[in-house]
Amino acid sequence: MSDLLEAVRAGAGPADLLACELPTRFRAAHTRKDEVGIFDGETDKDVRRSIHVGEVEMPEPAPDEAVVAVMAAAINYNTVWSAIFEPIPTFAFLEKLGRTGPWGARHDQPWHILGSDAAGVVVRVGDGVHNFRVGDRVVVHAGVIDDQEPASQEDGVSSHALAWGFENNFGAFGEFTVVKANQLIRKPAHLTWEEAAANTLCAATAYRMLVGAHGARMKQGDVVLVWGGTGGLGSYAVQLVKNGGGIPVAVVSSEEKADLVRRQGCEHIINRTELELGDEGLRSPKAWRRLGERIRSLTGEDPHIVFEYLGAETFGASVYVARRGGKIVTCGSSTGYRHEYDNRFLWMNIKSIVGSHGFNYHEAVETNRLIGLGMLHPTLSTVYPLEEAGEATRAVQTNRHIGKVGLLVAAEREGLGVEDSALRDRVGEENLTLYRR
Repeated sequence: MSDLLEAVRAGAGPADLLACELPTRFRAAHTRKDEVGIFDGETDKDVRRSIHVGEVEMPEPAPDEAVVAVMAAAINYNTVWSAIFEPIPTFAFLEKLGRTGPWGARHDQPWHILGSDAAGVVVRVGDGVHNFRVGDRVVVHAGVIDDQEPASQEDGVSSHALAWGFENNFGAFGEFTVVKANQLIRKPAHLTWEEAAANTLCAATAYRMLVGAHGARMKQGDVVLVWGGTGGLGSYAVQLVKNGGGIPVAVVSSEEKADLVRRQGCEHIINRTELELGDEGLRSPKAWRRLGERIRSLTGEDPHIVFEYLGAETFGASVYVARRGGKIVTCGSSTGYRHEYDNRFLWMNIKSIVGSHGFNYHEAVETNRLIGLGMLHPTLSTVYPLEEAGEATRAVQTNRHIGKVGLLVAAEREGLGVEDSALRDRVGEENLTLYRR
C-alpha cells in the first residue's frame, strides 16, 4: 500500500497528504480488453471470470479533475453489463473517448476500472478546481458532463453525459479514482464509508424519476407502483414516495422482502409469487388484469405513477395498470430492452411514458442533502472486500441480494468514517442498518 493511502487511513491532514507522493500504480478491480468475447455462445456469463483485481497505472489528472482515495464503493447493474461486455463492450466507449483529445486518450486503456458509486478522501485537485480541497471527505456521483456544451446549462444529462466507471475509465473499484470536480459531493457526516458509498447512483436516479423537474413530478397523495421494492432503485423509491406524501405500492418476490419494505413504512405490498402468473408471467394480459385488481384492492384506485426499470418482463403490465392520464417513468431495462405493450391502453387513456436517464449534478446534491438530513437512509445489505469484487458483482448479476451491495476498497474495516455520532444517534441505527439486519 502506498504512503499516501496509509496517510489517508490514518486521518492525515491536507499538508501531510500533499507531502506524500501520488503513486504511479494502484490496485483496482478491472476487466481486460483481450477478454472481450470470452462469453460468446454461453448462457451463464459468470462475471467472476472477467473481473480481475491487480495493479493499474495512475493517470495524470486534468485541471478540472480531482484524485480521490476510494475508501468504499458499491455495485450497480451497469458493472454487470461491463463485466459481460454487453450490450456493447465498454472498451468501445473508451476507444471513442480516446479520440476526443489528450485528456480523453487517458481512458483508452487495455483495462477498464469498474464502478459508479464511491466515497473517499480528496488527495489532489487540479488548478481549475475551487470548490473542493485536499482532505475533503466526499461521495462521487456518476454523471460526467461536458460543462462547455450549451445543453449542460439546461440539464447536465442532456449534454451527452457519460456514466463514470461504465462509459469512461478509472471507476470506483480502485484504491484511487480520477473524477471531474463537479462529480464531488460532501459526504454525509453520520454515515460510515460503506454506507455513504452505497447511495448516490440509485438514490439520485430515483429522485430524478419521481421528484425532479424532468421526471414524473410526483405530488402528495399519488399512488406509485414500485417494481422491485427492495432492489437498488426500488428501495430508495419507496422512501422518496413516503417522504413526498405519496402512497407506495411495492412489488416484491418473497415474504422476507415484504417484511423488509414494510419496516420501511410501506403499507401496501404485493408479493408477486402470490399472483398466480402462469407460464407467461407478467407478459400475459391476464396477469396485467390480476395485478391491477390487486392494486385496487389495496389502495382503492389505479397508480398515478409506475416506477419502471425492469423492462421487457414488466413493461406491458406497467402500461396497463397506470390510471387514465397516468405516467410510466422508466430508467432502464434489466430484463431486456425490447418492450411489448398494448398501445390501446396508452393512447386511448392518454397515459405518458417518461424516459429518465441518471441525474444531473443538482439532483445528485439534493438527494445527498436528504441523506445528510437523515430523511433518506442507506439500503446497504452486504459488504465485500475489494479482492472479492467479482463475487460481489455476481451476487447482483444473479439477484442474490437486496438493496445495495458494497465494496470495501481502502477502508480497513466496516464501520469507519462516521464524523457526527450525535446525528447518527438521532437518525437511529435501526433505520441506517435496516437492510443489514
